[in-house]
Amino acid sequence: MSPRLRVLPLLVLLSIAACDDGPPAVNPKDHAEGLYLKGTAEYLQGQFEASLASFEAMKQLTPNDPRLPAARGEVFLSMGRINDALTEFEAAIKLDPKRSTNWSRLGFIQAQLGKVPEAQSSLRKAIALYPNDFNALESLGELHLKKGEKDEAVRHFSLAAGAASGEAKSMLVMRAVDVLNQQGKNDEVIKLTDNAVGQGVRAPEVLSALGDALVRAGRLTEALEAYKDAASQSRTDPTLWELVGEIHLRLDKPADAIAAYKESLKIKNRAVVHVALARIHLARQDRPGALDELNAALESVSGKDLREMRELADLLATLDRKPDALKILASLSAEQENVKDTELQLTTARLAKELKDAALQQVACARVTAADAGVTKCP
Repeated sequence: MSPRLRVLPLLVLLSIAACDDGPPAVNPKDHAEGLYLKGTAEYLQGQFEASLASFEAMKQLTPNDPRLPAARGEVFLSMGRINDALTEFEAAIKLDPKRSTNWSRLGFIQAQLGKVPEAQSSLRKAIALYPNDFNALESLGELHLKKGEKDEAVRHFSLAAGAASGEAKSMLVMRAVDVLNQQGKNDEVIKLTDNAVGQGVRAPEVLSALGDALVRAGRLTEALEAYKDAASQSRTDPTLWELVGEIHLRLDKPADAIAAYKESLKIKNRAVVHVALARIHLARQDRPGALDELNAALESVSGKDLREMRELADLLATLDRKPDALKILASLSAEQENVKDTELQLTTARLAKELKDAALQQVACARVTAADAGVTKCP
């Protein structure tokens, strides 16, 4: 069912003006058309029962209208009544076998019901009728993936992305990227995302995926440009500018890194970014600047992010506030989800030993032994 309703002069059908001679007769075909539009509008508004009632009334007037079973099938799908939807789309195909959407929806439903061969057959018929049916191409990709045919899955997701537009296009590109990443095919990820960007896909997730793949390939300068593009496209994700800052640092451009980190802070004030800025100040022998950033980090810390808390503890220790650092580490290492984190427990034990906290040192070492029997030495 198309979400775009035709605007028709149906006032004569839906609201008949009174006249001296009584109401004129309404053509049944026009009445049915009005009911079809009414049912479609109700479906789009989420009024599923009302929509079915309108389509049922339409059926009494034009029982063989080929649009009717497909419209009812869409409603049933939205209601989760998948078997009813199956029946309707099977009927739709009998009435209109050359409509690709009917085959596409039937294939989708058959796939949901585990009828893989039937689904593949239906979806291929849809594509034969309309090669740019991205829904059918995507569904075929999912079926190939379930069968472990990853190359075919990627091919169909890529074809679907080429046929789709808007958010669907970038989503399908990322679907293919996920499958390629699972296989460690980094060069193919670069090729796929670079082609997508070249074709005008500017979604932050696609640009970021390209940046990630370029980093893995050691192509930092190109990765930097991808991350900058991604950050510029997103107004809500501060981590993208953080990635830009990290790449600038790896390229030995601290001034550019500072600028990027400040862009990240404009989106969200986060302790990890202040810690990164403090590290740059320390590298420049600017201790006052580092202390200012430490104070800003302490003011913005959420206390919910393990990475944030560990980096803050490390900065506190670097700036001669080791007792405060140990308090953070003691709290983190005691949390149930972190007791098997050997690196965290060893870091805690080392600092506890340095500050002569024998009890905490012993507890942390016991956790190390319990988590990793291969560790024979603990501070």
